[in-house]
Amino acid sequence: MELSQPKTGAPARPTDQYQEAPGYFRRLGPADWLYALALCAAALFALNRYGHFMDIYEEVILVCTAPVFAVLGWYWKPMRWLLPLVAVLSLGAIALYDGNLAAAEQKFFLKYMLSSQSAILWMSALFVFSTVFYWVGLLSRGKFGGGVGAALCWAAVVIGAVGMMVRWYESYLIGPDVGHIPVSNLYEVFILFALITALFHLYYEEHYATRQLGPFVMLIIGAAVGFLLWYTVSRDAAQIQPLVPALQSWWMKIHVPANFIGYGTFALAAMVASAYLLKSHGMLVDRLPSLEVLDDVMYKSISVGFAFFTVATILGPLWAAEAWGGYWSWDPKETWALIVWLNYAAWLHMRLMTGLRGRVAAWWAVVGLLVTTFAFLGVNMFLSGLHSYGEL
Repeated sequence: MELSQPKTGAPARPTDQYQEAPGYFRRLGPADWLYALALCAAALFALNRYGHFMDIYEEVILVCTAPVFAVLGWYWKPMRWLLPLVAVLSLGAIALYDGNLAAAEQKFFLKYMLSSQSAILWMSALFVFSTVFYWVGLLSRGKFGGGVGAALCWAAVVIGAVGMMVRWYESYLIGPDVGHIPVSNLYEVFILFALITALFHLYYEEHYATRQLGPFVMLIIGAAVGFLLWYTVSRDAAQIQPLVPALQSWWMKIHVPANFIGYGTFALAAMVASAYLLKSHGMLVDRLPSLEVLDDVMYKSISVGFAFFTVATILGPLWAAEAWGGYWSWDPKETWALIVWLNYAAWLHMRLMTGLRGRVAAWWAVVGLLVTTFAFLGVNMFLSGLHSYGEL
């Protein structure tokens, strides 16, 4: 039934203005606002319960998360069950600890499932199994393998996020001066990278119906998990350590997540570009999405990543000024971050100004992953500088 329009010259009633107003918010209903209110209530509870552990910057970040995740939940419905599930499992684990870190080795559910190290191992295993099932689904052309792969990927995201939340709490159990958000070393940021990349993949999978891209994206996540496991075993990296002075800053809580949203989406774009190149050369033609869809996912991934990486690149010098007394020192990490930024700035410029598409854009995205990997990991392996706290 069409909405009746007010007669010419007659003032529109408030309800008419709401129904006819352009934009996303006209589609919000009571459930949407209830979800947003629940998030605000949860943020206030966390502020009241754990506020004495936080400084003013952390309190502001916590309060701001409620509207941010509310909008995310309005736009992408799976966030509405993901956030509560992660919260319930995390709070359940915290309750099991009862303020005693030794409980991680004494209580069954903590020891084998919900302690941070157990949860991260479960996440790693689930990502590996997800990769296998995604490939089974692609090669067999059946829906079962891809469906199981997607479900396992979601499960990995849930348990991985719980592991990060519990690790955050565990750091405070070690000591209030040790406690910190778990984004401070290679072990923690590799977990963050895997979770961010998986979440963006799951979003695009639902939005574009591109489950066939799962096998490709999961390869880069599987590689991250493989490095994470090697790093854990060879360097005992899972142990929670106090922050070095340079990292004892609220800038870390913003700069690092923004950086890794960039890294994750750049990696996703490269794997989508790999699928594009295969299809454009006549391989897996009947099993992959159209070239137009692949091109659009690649473009949107790089656009989102570039926006967040730009924010991180701006915040980095501000943090450097606080930590080292200067905004820029041509440290290898800074220099390679600038190279990554310039690479994707050039990619987007060519896309918008000259309509860059096709194999050239895809190859550029793949090469961009190599540049990004060196900036992310190679600098830590082969170069030294002010960021030496992150070296292998």
